[in-house]
Amino acid sequence: MSHQTGITASQELKNFFASSKADENVRAIKVKIDSEKESMEVAESFNVRGTWEDDYDNAVLPMLKDKESCYIIFRLDTKNDLGFEWIFILYVPDFCQVRDKMLYASTKSSLKTEFGSAQIKQELYGTSPDDVSLSGYHKHLEAEEAPAPLTAAEEDRKFMRENESFQTIGVDTKHQTMQGVNFPLSNDATKQLKRLSKEETSYIQLSLDVENEEIHLGEYADDLSANEIASHVPPASPRYHLFLFKHTHEGDFMKSVVFIYSMPGYKCSVKERMLYSTCKAPFLSRIAGEFNIEVAKSIEVDDASELTEDFIYQEVHPVRNLHRPTFAKPKGPAGKRGVRRLIKE
Repeated sequence: MSHQTGITASQELKNFFASSKADENVRAIKVKIDSEKESMEVAESFNVRGTWEDDYDNAVLPMLKDKESCYIIFRLDTKNDLGFEWIFILYVPDFCQVRDKMLYASTKSSLKTEFGSAQIKQELYGTSPDDVSLSGYHKHLEAEEAPAPLTAAEEDRKFMRENESFQTIGVDTKHQTMQGVNFPLSNDATKQLKRLSKEETSYIQLSLDVENEEIHLGEYADDLSANEIASHVPPASPRYHLFLFKHTHEGDFMKSVVFIYSMPGYKCSVKERMLYSTCKAPFLSRIAGEFNIEVAKSIEVDDASELTEDFIYQEVHPVRNLHRPTFAKPKGPAGKRGVRRLIKE
């Protein structure tokens, strides 16, 4: 809001502003408030000697006094449609009178309006010479371009957005939508995965080398039946298993690759549980793209005894419940018709 204090620019200041905008020699203008006249007056000025950066400290810093508030309007070398662009500086030192602090703060908009707000590119406020020096001005520009500080909740949401995988999700999407840890495959594991893709073997067991951060071939890789898998699952260590499940479904012979993630509860370390969990999705994505192994079903078990042929079959071909019971209207109280109602005509 302009003219809050009733202090206006003197006619001399108005004329000086008009001539300074037309004259390319003026680099900086210092304006003070004359309390007795209740007007804003020209205190001093500085003429152009070099570029605006060369002139900045030489023009602005000598105009500053320890206990004296002031306005400084500094001319840049850039232009807009109205002419040169300017920096508006409000300098209010810490040791000046409280009345001056309030007076200069409340009169600032009046001076900007008188000078022409459209030509002011930046505003700078300071209580010490360092705040309004050239280095202080550059710090001000950096602070304006820096992102706003975030709350703890906003930081969490930002972290989640940055760790999302922006893939197109559809009916035929095979890749996982969340990122994880992608460990490299050992030579033995790569060799056995190629054999599985060619159907030269039916079962592969894989383990994570936590220390070297690599996926290794486990203790076993051979042709097995579904009922034989449980006997090869380690009782106290997590493992990945890939099984080529050959079976008959509704009269048709089928081959389905089943991925089994065995995790024996809390018998293994926390680090192992976390690594096996986060490596699973990148591993499945990799074998689909690199080895053309399409997993029909992913199963997670904590007890190896669950792994039977019937269990795997039901996981691959779950039974659909085609009978949908209709909504049954609840019965009323037995033997009673409710309270008799009296209706007056």
